[in-house]
Amino acid sequence: MDILQKSRCPWCLGFPEYIAYHDQEWGVPVYEDRTHFEFLVLESAQAGLSWATILKKREAYRRAFADFDYLQVAQFSDTYVDALLEDKGIVRNALKIRAAINNAQRFQEIQAEFGTFTAYIWGFVGGQPIQHKISLGDPYLVTSPESDRLAKDMKKRGFKFLGSTVLYAHLQATGLVNDHLETCFRNLEVVGK
Repeated sequence: MDILQKSRCPWCLGFPEYIAYHDQEWGVPVYEDRTHFEFLVLESAQAGLSWATILKKREAYRRAFADFDYLQVAQFSDTYVDALLEDKGIVRNALKIRAAINNAQRFQEIQAEFGTFTAYIWGFVGGQPIQHKISLGDPYLVTSPESDRLAKDMKKRGFKFLGSTVLYAHLQATGLVNDHLETCFRNLEVVGK
């Protein structure tokens, strides 16, 4: 079957990187801390921008942010921040860059308390992905009670640039919430994982 003949969520049909992201990653349950950290960095960078912009910059972010090694990111110096502000491959916003460093430090605090960030975040959905039943034409949620609670708790813990809307996107991306259309070919694949 031709790649464009498959039934997909309509939001992903803009360009090849979107389709690949949708088909391979979006909504797949994530149980690895480094992947959670990667998405937190990318999603906080995306605030106010399109996800398409961030996907196109993803490889530059990997290089700039030590392949999302939160132990290294937590130690980034002011000199390195200055260098990142000159890096045209990423979003050159000092507040977002400093937020990523701060969030790496907070991330480790959560690991110290819960054992893993994964254990912490999956607790907000009862340890199981929330399965939404979305039909073509239904509006997508942009927040949920779970993302509201998560945002409130993370803010209390000192995280930055991670409000309820950004964190709902994180829940979708990392499979804590399945928001694939019921008719999307990935829906059953993700549910079955």
